[in-house]
Amino acid sequence: MKGIVMRNLNQPVRLLLAILLVVGGFVFAQQGPKKETGDTVARPRVKSTEGPGALPPKPVEQEKIPSKLKKAAEEAEEGIGPTFTSDAMTVNVDVAVLDNRGRFIPGIPPGNFRILEDGVPQRVNGYATGESPMTIAMVIEFSARYQQYWSWGWQDTLQACYGFLETLQPEDSVAVVAFDLRPEILSDFSSNRQDTHEALARLRIPGFSESNMFDTLVDVADRMSAIEGRKAIFYIGSGIDTFSRLTYDETRRKLQTASVPIYSLGTLQAMREWLDSRMAMGGIDRLEFLQADNMLRTFARETGGQAWFPRFFGEYPGIFAQLSQALRNTYTLAYSPTNTARDGKFRKIKVDLVNPQTGDPLRITDEKGKNIKYQIIAKNGYQAPREVE
Repeated sequence: MKGIVMRNLNQPVRLLLAILLVVGGFVFAQQGPKKETGDTVARPRVKSTEGPGALPPKPVEQEKIPSKLKKAAEEAEEGIGPTFTSDAMTVNVDVAVLDNRGRFIPGIPPGNFRILEDGVPQRVNGYATGESPMTIAMVIEFSARYQQYWSWGWQDTLQACYGFLETLQPEDSVAVVAFDLRPEILSDFSSNRQDTHEALARLRIPGFSESNMFDTLVDVADRMSAIEGRKAIFYIGSGIDTFSRLTYDETRRKLQTASVPIYSLGTLQAMREWLDSRMAMGGIDRLEFLQADNMLRTFARETGGQAWFPRFFGEYPGIFAQLSQALRNTYTLAYSPTNTARDGKFRKIKVDLVNPQTGDPLRITDEKGKNIKYQIIAKNGYQAPREVE
């Protein structure tokens, strides 16, 4: 139809219409799609200070009233006045003594503890025990790799989170940190259980498929290193790291320096058994999971924690009871190391129970006089401080 109309027009008219079509199309192409007028959340637009709807100009800041403490602060910065330094160093070691059922053994006198630092006996000059509130961070792996919505890993993770929450005392402070590609603090340390439940309610739809465990554990441990009192990290996840910036060895050193015990619950154990029994898990996958379990055991052993790998939900109550016993009922020992060098090196610690008269390993019996097998849980060392330059 368009061609018929163009043929019926004379040559000057056809030329004029062609020019108008070309110019109109060029102008429309230059204008492009019409942009939205609202501000974006990621980067708000800067509004003008002139014209209608403009923002009022920023008020001119008045000169601040000089502080009476300004002179004293300046003198302190310049080094004027007395300064105090101390070379004394005290090392605190939290020790848990558990029987073969994971129950805490109370009533051990301070004279039965022996501490060796790099093989050299140390004199214990501080001793305390008893129940006290916990400060614990729940570090939860929640990635799309193993925690897909309504998957086995998703249910396993939530069962562990809510089950542990029910075992806490009202005075305990809990923080919730979930991670995939990066950690996210869902709730800060709080004794208000409503905050914790609201944080766990956000664990529904995972995001990225990455699981950067090394970076997350180090970040949380660094944040908790300055907290006083009983503290710990409770890790819930597979133990597999996919894309962390830190290496395994770097993570071990940093966790030892932070001195925050790590207690781990390895998930996906039942799923691994089910897949392995049906020959659905390859050799590489099996090796990856075994390596993950070994890393969780290493982190727990070197920081003075424990690691569990339950295959059934029925094992959770016993695990949480052991965790509560280990955290609430620990012996806090203190000593001043004989090695006073501030060289920044790692120093190994070993804690034993001995008979103070003979030096032999301490023999613990039950009410029937039978020997009790026990294990001592304590951190395996610390990082010596460096000289202040």
